Amino acid sequence: MKEALKNKNGVSDHSTWRNYDDLNEFFWSADCFKLGWPMRLNNDFFFTSTKNKMSHETKIQNSQLPRGSSSAQNIVDSEVPDQSQQQTISVTSQQRWLGKTNFVEVRSFWHIFRSFDRLWTLLVLGLQILIIIAWHGLESPLQLLDPIFFEDILSIFITNAVLRVLQVVLDILFSWRTRGTMRSSQKLRFVIKLSLAVTWAIILPIFYSSSQNYKACSARRPKNFLGMFCLSKYMVAVAFYLTGNVIGMALFFVPAVSSYIETSTWRICNILSWWCQAPSYVGRGMHEGQVPLLKYTSFWTVLLSSKFIFSYYFEIKPLVEPTKEIMRVNVNIYEWHEFFPQVKSNAGAILAVWAPIILVYFMDTQIWYSVFCTIFGGMCGIVHHLGEIRTMGMVRSRFCTLPEVFNACLVPRSSPKEKKGILPSFLEKKIFKDLGKSERHDPTKFALVWNQIINSFRSEDLISNREMDLMTMPMSLEYRSGSIRWPLFLVAKKFSTAVDMAANFTGNSAQLFQRIKKDNYMFCAINDFYELTKSIFRFLVIGDVEKRVIAVIFAEIKKSIQNSSLLVDFKMDHLPLLVDKFERLAEILYSNKQGLQYEVTILLQDIIDTLIQDMLVDAQSVLDQINYSETLISDNDGAFDYYKPELFASISSISKIRFPFPASGPLKEQVKRLYLLLNTKEKAAEVPSNSEARRRISFFATSLFMDMPAAPKVRSMLSFSIVTPYFMEEVKFSDEELHSDQDEASILSYMQKIYPDEWTNFLERLGTNVKSEDIRYWASFRGQTLSRTVRGMMYYRKALRLQAFLDRTNDQELYKGPVGTEREQNKRNIHQSLSTELDALADMKFSYVISCQKFGEQKSNGDAHAQDIIDLMARYPALRVAYIEEKEIIVDNMPHKVYSSVLIKAENNLDQEIYRIKLPGPPIIGEGKPENQNHAIIFTRGEALQTIDMNQDNYLEEAYKMRNVLQEFVRHPRDQTPTILGLREHIFTGSVSSLAGFMSYQETSFVTIGQRFLADPLRVRFHYGHPDIFDRMFHLTRGGISKASKTINLSEDVFAGYNSILRRGHITYNEYIQVGKGRDVGLNQISKFEAKVANGNSEQTLSRDIYRLARRFDFFRMLSCYFTTVGFYFNSLISVVGVYVFLYGQLYLVLSGLQSALLIKAHHQNMKSLETALASQSFLQLGLLTGLPMVMELGLEKGFRAALSDFILMQLQVASVFFTFSLGTKAHYYGRTILHGGAKYRPTGRKFVVFHASFTENYQLYSRSHFVKAFELIFLLIIYHLFRKSDGKFHVMVTYSTWFMAMTWLFAPFLFNPAGFAWHKIVDDWSDWNRWMMNQGGIGVQPEKSWESWWNAENAHLRYSVLSSRIIEVLLCLRFFVYQYGLVYHLKISHDNKNFLVYLLSWVVIISIVGLVKLVNCASRQLSSKHQLIFRFIKLLTFLAVVTSFILLSCLCKLSIMDLIVCCLAFIPTGWGLLLIVQVLRPKIEYYAIWEPIQVIAHAYDYGMGTLLFFPIAVLAWMPIISAIQTRVLFNRAFSRQLQIQPFIIGK
Repeated sequence: MKEALKNKNGVSDHSTWRNYDDLNEFFWSADCFKLGWPMRLNNDFFFTSTKNKMSHETKIQNSQLPRGSSSAQNIVDSEVPDQSQQQTISVTSQQRWLGKTNFVEVRSFWHIFRSFDRLWTLLVLGLQILIIIAWHGLESPLQLLDPIFFEDILSIFITNAVLRVLQVVLDILFSWRTRGTMRSSQKLRFVIKLSLAVTWAIILPIFYSSSQNYKACSARRPKNFLGMFCLSKYMVAVAFYLTGNVIGMALFFVPAVSSYIETSTWRICNILSWWCQAPSYVGRGMHEGQVPLLKYTSFWTVLLSSKFIFSYYFEIKPLVEPTKEIMRVNVNIYEWHEFFPQVKSNAGAILAVWAPIILVYFMDTQIWYSVFCTIFGGMCGIVHHLGEIRTMGMVRSRFCTLPEVFNACLVPRSSPKEKKGILPSFLEKKIFKDLGKSERHDPTKFALVWNQIINSFRSEDLISNREMDLMTMPMSLEYRSGSIRWPLFLVAKKFSTAVDMAANFTGNSAQLFQRIKKDNYMFCAINDFYELTKSIFRFLVIGDVEKRVIAVIFAEIKKSIQNSSLLVDFKMDHLPLLVDKFERLAEILYSNKQGLQYEVTILLQDIIDTLIQDMLVDAQSVLDQINYSETLISDNDGAFDYYKPELFASISSISKIRFPFPASGPLKEQVKRLYLLLNTKEKAAEVPSNSEARRRISFFATSLFMDMPAAPKVRSMLSFSIVTPYFMEEVKFSDEELHSDQDEASILSYMQKIYPDEWTNFLERLGTNVKSEDIRYWASFRGQTLSRTVRGMMYYRKALRLQAFLDRTNDQELYKGPVGTEREQNKRNIHQSLSTELDALADMKFSYVISCQKFGEQKSNGDAHAQDIIDLMARYPALRVAYIEEKEIIVDNMPHKVYSSVLIKAENNLDQEIYRIKLPGPPIIGEGKPENQNHAIIFTRGEALQTIDMNQDNYLEEAYKMRNVLQEFVRHPRDQTPTILGLREHIFTGSVSSLAGFMSYQETSFVTIGQRFLADPLRVRFHYGHPDIFDRMFHLTRGGISKASKTINLSEDVFAGYNSILRRGHITYNEYIQVGKGRDVGLNQISKFEAKVANGNSEQTLSRDIYRLARRFDFFRMLSCYFTTVGFYFNSLISVVGVYVFLYGQLYLVLSGLQSALLIKAHHQNMKSLETALASQSFLQLGLLTGLPMVMELGLEKGFRAALSDFILMQLQVASVFFTFSLGTKAHYYGRTILHGGAKYRPTGRKFVVFHASFTENYQLYSRSHFVKAFELIFLLIIYHLFRKSDGKFHVMVTYSTWFMAMTWLFAPFLFNPAGFAWHKIVDDWSDWNRWMMNQGGIGVQPEKSWESWWNAENAHLRYSVLSSRIIEVLLCLRFFVYQYGLVYHLKISHDNKNFLVYLLSWVVIISIVGLVKLVNCASRQLSSKHQLIFRFIKLLTFLAVVTSFILLSCLCKLSIMDLIVCCLAFIPTGWGLLLIVQVLRPKIEYYAIWEPIQVIAHAYDYGMGTLLFFPIAVLAWMPIISAIQTRVLFNRAFSRQLQIQPFIIGK
């Protein structure tokens, strides 16, 4: 606890305090035994101060757990004897702070090289080889054997030796603060490594310089192939130098041997391991098998080959000749004061030309990875059957195959499966798969599960009652003729088609039967109609004669079908008329009204008449069978001549038909099915109409064809738990939130417009019984609320209950229901017993714990969230809530705080405590969320643990596959057992706005094609957050499911993956199951999220986990790790830095006069390489790093035509602007956090409704990350345009992407701001902006209220930055002085004077400006209140003095308007650079008088930037069409649903 307090809420440098990893690694070291038991509190381990010695009493407090913890105090008092305390007094003066354990998280970009030194060595040596080849003009690979070429190429080993020295030095420097806990063997290892590295760095250059005799030796050799080789001393030295690499390469191809060496206890193996890596209990034996090794090695071999070939021909080679020309040009005249005019070869120009190309060379591997990941990831998706069923049309066409694959995947085998070899399993699965089809074809269980899925759709209001009836598979009737009774949405249209076909068929009956049987659904529709009418008539008709008539007709139809003479025995042209009568009859029977009995009688008579009189060819034979009654007489035409009584007519009170039907029961379902079968035609193709229901059905059908483990029975499956961390987010929307109508908008009205069909279905489901609570839940289930998450996760329990029921019931009993197999008198008792058994089994296999960190505090404060959580537990009785309770008790007349972890459940709508675990102190001392998660794990149970965030959702159809997923833990060989199962996510917030769609597509591409390829073949998938499933026992015994140290573990989830891999775990990815997830929907929310992720990645760069993974992975797996974790963000930073390097290089060329000299003398434009470099940068701007995988994934799942149209639509919605802006966010926060720290959790909120953000809010959020950098780019571009000497075409081609980037960084926040160009909002924003700028700051004033408070908070990270980072910051700020230095020599007032005095005189202007500001500021403070007239007089004099100075300079020194513009371009950047430098030096100067004018100038800069931004926005807002276009771009999907979006975005 004391160490945690030293981090000062995350602002202290990591090297000054010990985190969880330091304490954990000390615990697992031999030094831990020195603590003794009971622990000796005088041990250095408990000493926390790093500055001065403390008294005995203070030391005792420091050594204990948190102050105020009575439990900790009692432990110390009881376990530490008095003698130990007396010993502590005597040795207090000898205590020292041990420091970090094994690793120090130093803030430095050098961590990138230190961790991934092998990658950078490859790139540097590759660059050296490419330059050598291009410089010598290599035309054939055989020329490499030329002695001159070969000798130059061998120089790469000198470079390699120098890089090794650098790597060892960095290791020593960064480990210096661990020397207190470092073993002597490790110190010896560092000394030996440094000695060897320095020795080789000295020996190799010496031998290389003495190898000139090699050329003479080669000249004396014969000119054949072998004669070209002549071993020199240098080559021999290189051979010895490479000995270790050769051994390492040999071990690389036999990973089993490497793993054995690292994990063996043999002394020789320990020595080898000691030399290769520092001793540690993690990071050993992480090598993959031979097959995965070959797969990812082949991938990277192809990728790197492509990269180096491209770099040679399009980046390096085109620059060689221009470079040679530049070196030959002798420039003597410069356009500024040149400090080093004697420098030869124009080194500055060469650096300006080569620097951006080299940066692109180091960065473009990320682009190549994106391209290859897209290609190979798409191929993997095809192999895994992804997108095999993409649309509902494809679902309908393949629905008949679903029962078979469902039974194969999701139904446990009746007998245990015998283990077979690879060949027998392959033969059974691929070749002899038809064997045992009868069991797999039985659709009974599939029908029951399918109906449950459809019912869940209805309960979620995704479908209407009619759609539910159309999609339900009948379960009430027995099967006839061995056919399957498919849902009506498959067969309804087929029946009308079959009627038309039969009525117009010209062939024989056998041909007709054959055509009908080809279409399974058509045959099912006809069979359904036949069976349903037969069953309904059997109940409907009760008269004896009528029964005999109907029985004879059905017998005749059956006889004709069996004899294939249907077309001969019946006149089918009357069939449509007969069906119309049946359709009307079904409609009346479905309405089931008493008053329609007579019409039923008439319809029955008409049906019999049509069949006998119009359709039967041999009607007489039928009459002969039934005409033995005196009441039936036939006329000469063969028809019935009715006397007394008529058929189906009632006689007195005796009815011949039973109508109306019972209100419920199987018969009601049969009538409904017949009615829908006859009345549903074209509309069936649109069922279901809800897009979300269609997507879920399509994915469920697709997943059944994927490779998933066979399902075990519920009793045999692995048990699992779910834990969800919850802080203060929404549980469910309150009535006030739903109905608040500020600015004519409310959450409920918004959702009713966004989900109109679901709202209609909701009202249909509840009818007139709609309650306020029901509406709250309906809205909450469509937001990112805890209620939605809990509902989704509790589907697991519902699925387990049904699966347990299916496991214990055979298929024949399913039709009788859960209690149909018992005696009638015991039904109720048996049902209750069975339900209790199923509940117990489900609870045994599944538990759900929500870790509500603040529940105790919320409950005591009467917060509505606490009651909402209790309501959730009452709604779902199996739900449990864990929270941290803090109580204050009095011990020895002193208040002490006691902390406990408490588990509760709901009982009678009240919370009831189940367990309580006393904690030694406050558990939340780190990032919060991981500790909130970890403290609740003790209340979970089972072998597996799924982590679910509170903005996630689940679906019943996916819950059925959970036991299959859990089998992944047992299906693999023991040494490859997964420890984390990655699951697919579906982003459900993509339809809110275009921004939400961009984020949804970007996230979807990562969680699908990205993670698929990371898991296999690259084998570097980690844990990227929820909803992964952990091997619970593995992680409980290895540090938990997330790390919690402050700041360094900001991205706490990913460290669980790092930890798992470092401890020889395996992580897989499974796409046959998906979980819903919400994302941020507004630009500010998205930017905060991306800033948090960038902060987290910068902290990962400094972490020991990344260092150990990078150093202990094999080379190609290390490449995969780099480019998929911190490398992505570092390359984003390089791409942005490359733009600045290029522009500053051009600034140097145009201001120094080198550009004009080179164009004149060398005709140098180096077009091709610059185009390549800028094209690479444009690749990132357009978002193609994520765009290409996104298009591939959409193509797989929706079809490539739909994917292409979506991508084009995204570009029309200015997606490239969004991705360019996002690039700036990643680069800024990643770079600043590594340099200065300041990483923190940024709450984005999960509000559903998008809202307008004020100009002030946007300025606060983006001023330093985007606006300042964009203005810098504009200054560079303007100066380049004013002083360039190249032609206009070249200028446009070079700068178009940079102009686009600058404009995007300036105006994207307003373009993507709802109502950003609404005039009334602009007026409000201007008033708010001025109020914010003018408000006084100070203690207690929030940054949102005052510019001064915001300015102090924005630069607070510099206060805690280490000295080296401050020096780097100052050096970076020096670039702003280049403007002034270069531009003052281009002023006409300077009269072409290149003396350095001109530059010094320009500083007089800056000093004068600061003096004037100081004068006005002092006058304002001292005179403005009491001596207003004097103050105004001073301001007038100041103004007149400035104007007079301009007039005199204009008249005497020929100062022009252009000079004034150039002066602004020169002095504004200088002033900004000075402001940045004084911010770094603020702790030293803020108490001096100079600080006040500095703050005034900073205020003026921000006000000026804000005004420049606001002006074009106001101009555009004055034109109403701009606002309309912007709204259309932002909410295109809403417009496609005729949604009036404007009322919902004008208010927050």
